[in-house]
Amino acid sequence: MVWSKALARCGLVLLSLWLCIHSVPISVEKAKDKPEVEQLEPPQSADTGLHYDRYLREVIEYLEKDPHFREKLKNANMDDIKQGKLSKELDFVQHNFRTKLDELKREEMSRLRMLIKAKHDLREGNGNTPDHQALLKQFEHLNHMNPHTFEVEDLDRLIQSATSDLENYDKKHHDEFKRYEMTKEHERRERLKTMSEEDRRKEEQHYEEMKKKHANHPKVNHPGSEDQLKEVWQEADGLDPEDFDPKTFFKMHDSNGDGFLDESELEALFTKELEKVYDPTNEEDDMVEMEEERLRMREHVMNEVDTNKDRLVSLSEFIAATKKEEFHEKDEWETLDQNPVYTEEELREYERQLANEENDINTKAAELQKQREELERKQEELNTQKLGLKQAMDEMERIKGQSLKAEVKQSGGPIAEGKPAPVVPGNTQPLPPGHQQQDVPVPGHS
Repeated sequence: MVWSKALARCGLVLLSLWLCIHSVPISVEKAKDKPEVEQLEPPQSADTGLHYDRYLREVIEYLEKDPHFREKLKNANMDDIKQGKLSKELDFVQHNFRTKLDELKREEMSRLRMLIKAKHDLREGNGNTPDHQALLKQFEHLNHMNPHTFEVEDLDRLIQSATSDLENYDKKHHDEFKRYEMTKEHERRERLKTMSEEDRRKEEQHYEEMKKKHANHPKVNHPGSEDQLKEVWQEADGLDPEDFDPKTFFKMHDSNGDGFLDESELEALFTKELEKVYDPTNEEDDMVEMEEERLRMREHVMNEVDTNKDRLVSLSEFIAATKKEEFHEKDEWETLDQNPVYTEEELREYERQLANEENDINTKAAELQKQREELERKQEELNTQKLGLKQAMDEMERIKGQSLKAEVKQSGGPIAEGKPAPVVPGNTQPLPPGHQQQDVPVPGHS
């Protein structure tokens, strides 16, 4: 739900990029003027879920603060945007905003460098060869060859990356949900293997009872159908379904009054239908599945109503949809329990992948254990060598001490402690006790 709302709000944010460009002549002289501008403040918009979310939002919101650029954000033409016509307007953005965009880009480059280094170090630390192409994909939303200034190519890349990533966002969510469901079933089956025959029978019986209980719910109306909207009109809005008016309904549920139903506002319309199937207090109801159901409903309505594919429903698109034959759809909406997200073969393939991953982990763990044992063995050898070296040095010191004592004994006996020895001429060392100092004849004298 959080991701869906963030994505919906991002649709509005990107609307100023996708749906723009008036055919108004650009006045270079006017663009050179320096009118007073408002104080720059940190952007306050919803998270899109993209890894460059903050950079995306800040760039868009600072561009919207520029009077000239904001003037261009009025009519929609996605083809013009993709062809880079909007990006060229960057040349006319005021200097202080361009300076701020340069700063944002440098901050993003710094963040990406730290991110790439961390990922690179982590993979090398795990013994994996870093995928440099995958790491470089982290930079696709900007021109990393010019790390210092924000230019037209940077805006082009940001628009293209955000458009592509958001279009694939729902698919990624579906894939994650599919893995979630297969993991849940895999763990259930593995748990059954550890049970006794009696406990396994009871668990299987309980599982089937929960499935039946979950499937036993009131009719779920087709999302976006007349019955579904009239139910909201009656139960949420407190109005007579006989007085249903599409235009009034649209304006009532356009909560931010921007003239569009975004994805978040659409999903809010499905709450009554979802409550028929899911209750957070029920053991049999999975709230993760409820959010997947909500996403499926929103996608269904968007596919039927959003004719220009801008991820927003305008009033004209909404009114047109109410005049289609599909609007009077009476068939019940098929929920997830009626449409399994994976086949038995897909589950078996997933379990094979898990088994392979487990084998790889076990192999890696065994290799690491061998490396650890080898290091411990080498450490023991090193400790033994250190001990042997110390013993050898101690022995050398003992032998040296004995040798010194022998030399002293040969030169006149042991040295008495506490008595200074006579000094030998030409030698500053004291002489042994009892040794009388005598004159030493000097050559050439009698």
